[in-house]
Amino acid sequence: MVRNLLVEVEPAVDRFVKWLDGYGETSYDHQSFFASDVGRAAKALYYRKPLLGKLAVAPMIFFEAFAPSARKLFWKPQRFPIADAHYAMGFAFLAQTYGDEKYHQRAVHFLEVLQETRCPGYADYCWGYPFSWETRTGTMRANTPLITTLPYVYEAFSQVYSIDQDPKWLGVMRSIAEHGFRSYRDMETGPDASSCGYTPAQDDPCGVVNASAYRAFLLTKAGIELSEPAYLDTAKRNLNFVLASQNANGSWYYSVDAVRDFVDHFHTCFVMKALAKIEQLTPSSCTRSALERGVDYYLKNLFDGDALPKPFSRAPRLTVYRRELYDCAECINLCVLLSDRFPALKQTLSTVVAELLSRWQKADGSFRARKLLIGWDNVPMHRWAQAQLFRSFCFLLSQSSRKPEGEQAGESVQFSAAKSIK
Repeated sequence: MVRNLLVEVEPAVDRFVKWLDGYGETSYDHQSFFASDVGRAAKALYYRKPLLGKLAVAPMIFFEAFAPSARKLFWKPQRFPIADAHYAMGFAFLAQTYGDEKYHQRAVHFLEVLQETRCPGYADYCWGYPFSWETRTGTMRANTPLITTLPYVYEAFSQVYSIDQDPKWLGVMRSIAEHGFRSYRDMETGPDASSCGYTPAQDDPCGVVNASAYRAFLLTKAGIELSEPAYLDTAKRNLNFVLASQNANGSWYYSVDAVRDFVDHFHTCFVMKALAKIEQLTPSSCTRSALERGVDYYLKNLFDGDALPKPFSRAPRLTVYRRELYDCAECINLCVLLSDRFPALKQTLSTVVAELLSRWQKADGSFRARKLLIGWDNVPMHRWAQAQLFRSFCFLLSQSSRKPEGEQAGESVQFSAAKSIK
């Protein structure tokens, strides 16, 4: 990472924090166009009858491409647990980097919010989306727990616990881990492999690769931190499914259902990020080999001619934008995790950070959401992906402050290694 860029990241984070203070913790979302009853009905029609459905969703797609601020006509600002978890982790990184109690308190604030916004009706702590989401298999109702959200919240509580050792965070961590372990069904895919469900629904079709990668990481981390061998056994089965699902060229399809066989940027990052963290916790030649092939595919196929993240290498449909903030945020996370082992990622990291600092951060401190075919989507959306970018920048600052340039920059895997703030 070029040092003069790191000098610029710190004030960029400061400007963002000031924006967050003024803007507030609710926002519109990428899915706001389809969160209402009308929007979900149009999307459901598209899945049932694609030709007729295209006419129904056309107005939303038009606004998404040419008038993003029209989201306010379709839905309302909301709080997003996955964003709150990323903000908690970002402020925890700042607390660990600078030893400043104010950042620790901001992280604690987001944990307290998460405690209040857990999914109702479940014995254990769990979280999902605050809006109903139309899928190919039907409506996923608001506040349905998601295995793709759970690991982030666990990480947030774990990270703050490593700072202040408050036992109440440990209790929440145990509850999250139990939910992740017991509430998601496993579908056997091999002698020692299984794919997990996306939600706790017992008829969940399974097969989504990043869902199993998330669960494998969550249960690996929790199994070690909470000394629960059963978690590790299940994590290993989900990990084996992810490894077996890798294509010969190093890529992963979104799902192995032979329908959602697209390859996109941030889901690829999700899978490799989970593998990288698992490999740090439980080193394995199989996982290392998968990462080697994955990174090779990633660098060759998921960047455009300007060496910047592109949304898809294998797209499922027409794309109405050129670049995505979410892709950039996850690219930074992956590069910081793996650049010590894959030197080519260091240049990628520098290129992406320079692009974000020069063209994506607005005067108010927030970041543009998308580069559209014409112009920009400037609607700040916490889940998509203001919070993720904030966390990735804070992670970068944290790791860069610990190690001289050229040394390993992977995430710490020591449960209580962080200096406590008194």
